[in-house]
Amino acid sequence: MRNTSKRKQIIIYIALIVWTIINIFPVYWMFTFSLKSNPEIFGENIIGLPKEWLWSNYETALTTGNMWLYFMNSAIVATATILITLAVSLMATFALTRLIWKRRKTMNKFFMLGLTIPIHASIVPVYVTLSRMNMLNTYWALIIPYAAFSLAMAILVCVGFMNEIPRELDESACIDGCGVFGIFFRIIVPLMKPAVATVGIYTFLQCWNELMFANVFISNSALRTLPVGVQALSGQYTTEWGPIGAALVLATFPTLIVYIFLSKKIQESFIAGAVKG
Repeated sequence: MRNTSKRKQIIIYIALIVWTIINIFPVYWMFTFSLKSNPEIFGENIIGLPKEWLWSNYETALTTGNMWLYFMNSAIVATATILITLAVSLMATFALTRLIWKRRKTMNKFFMLGLTIPIHASIVPVYVTLSRMNMLNTYWALIIPYAAFSLAMAILVCVGFMNEIPRELDESACIDGCGVFGIFFRIIVPLMKPAVATVGIYTFLQCWNELMFANVFISNSALRTLPVGVQALSGQYTTEWGPIGAALVLATFPTLIVYIFLSKKIQESFIAGAVKG
């Protein structure tokens, strides 16, 4: 029996190691890809380490490719989107779960309808609306749609987590003299940190990597986000793929950093039942 259990553990470890390698390999390949020249990329040394480490590809991406500017644009859009999504979703969730009013379940179902609408299926009506409001070629042309399409998932996560918070805490706070806003800001919000981390990462990834809206709603090169900026590095006749790989590394790095710092909070939110319907 002991030999059988050891064999199972060995098989599990081997499977986990293989799975880890499969997941890490794209990151390794992208990093080595960013340090190669075109002949080496399209030659025999596709997977191996670069023969000549071209760190100049990063300098080209940052200076000639304007990646610093596009990085700042993406950071502004992502930060504003996350703040708006968190503020609206937390307040909406509080109203749906802690306040008693008619049709609140119907309103919750209405919010959940947003999960069934593909974000890019609404590109034409959103474009027309933004055009009539003279909001094209502004940060708000991306912030408002990104936040709107993130709300459904954010409310779903927050509702499940907030339902796990005992209502006795609200009653105790009310006895101590807290009003609705006091209960919300002093009791509920501090306990919602795992759900806030989950919503923050989900919203960040959605708007940081989005290309279609950013490509259609923004034509001013000074307001481009990272995905559009990386796409613009491709030339009409010839393309230097090394700087494009460097730009991809720069665009991917923030998502890894954010996840590393907030992954523990996400695990806590799932354990606490934050994804319950």
